Amino acid sequence: MTDVLAVPAPIAAETTRRAGGVWRVLASQTSVHSGAAVATTLFPLAGAAGVVSLRLVIGAALLVAVGRPRLRGYTRRQWILVGVFGAVLAGMNLAFYVAIARMPIGPVVTLEVLGPLTLSVVTARSRVAWLWALLALAGVALLGGGGFDQLDPLGVGCAFLAGTAWAGYIMLSARTGANFPKRDGLTLAMLVAALLALPAGVLDAGAALLETKVLALGAAVAVLSSVLPYTFELTALRRLPTSTFAVLMSLGPAIAALAGFVILGQALHPAQIAAIGLVVAASAGVVLWKDRPALTA
Repeated sequence: MTDVLAVPAPIAAETTRRAGGVWRVLASQTSVHSGAAVATTLFPLAGAAGVVSLRLVIGAALLVAVGRPRLRGYTRRQWILVGVFGAVLAGMNLAFYVAIARMPIGPVVTLEVLGPLTLSVVTARSRVAWLWALLALAGVALLGGGGFDQLDPLGVGCAFLAGTAWAGYIMLSARTGANFPKRDGLTLAMLVAALLALPAGVLDAGAALLETKVLALGAAVAVLSSVLPYTFELTALRRLPTSTFAVLMSLGPAIAALAGFVILGQALHPAQIAAIGLVVAASAGVVLWKDRPALTA
């Protein structure tokens, strides 16, 4: 007897495909923010720029060793894409690490996520989207209300800069995944980012970058914050619509706050926790509202 409740094979396959994309994004967020928490323990030894250079250089080396990307046969346009992607990666990482060197991870990521949120609001072209933006601004105000003494001016500026770069990263990651086979585009972009960040790291940390403890922790940060999350996200974007990806990425502040608490003991005030919740809700809401006509058609 035929099971009338059986799910057609194409639908089941698509559901499985999207479920795979969802867990990849969640794994990415958990990994990257855990790596950021570990990185903070390295700041006294190598500085923010030193940790960034270690993360990118070791991460690029691991991606090259595992993926063995093809270096020939690409067009000028593809190389330009890789160069821009690499520059955005370097800038995003440096700005983020300077921010978490001065502020708790949860608030930093809450401010950082405003970059992708702004991108979503602007592209939504809807008055309702601006209501979500106001909700996010209320969250930021509440975040400060929980303790402006923790919101270092340079840290705040770097968090916003990292958020701007993050918005660019989302668009460039999808484009790179579509224009390069396997993980070749990501690997080449990581090489560019490593080359751009290394001089600043050497100036900041010098010979400390070669110490055994620094190298070991740097390798852990590279795997947690670069290799695993970038690989997860690149493959997730091939399985999920960009809007779904953005909604899941909006959970970043909450996951970052949890990582900061568990790994570093960075407790937050109730007002700050509420602020993070408002920004997460606003980030998810603007994306879902933007896709509402398509969902209800």
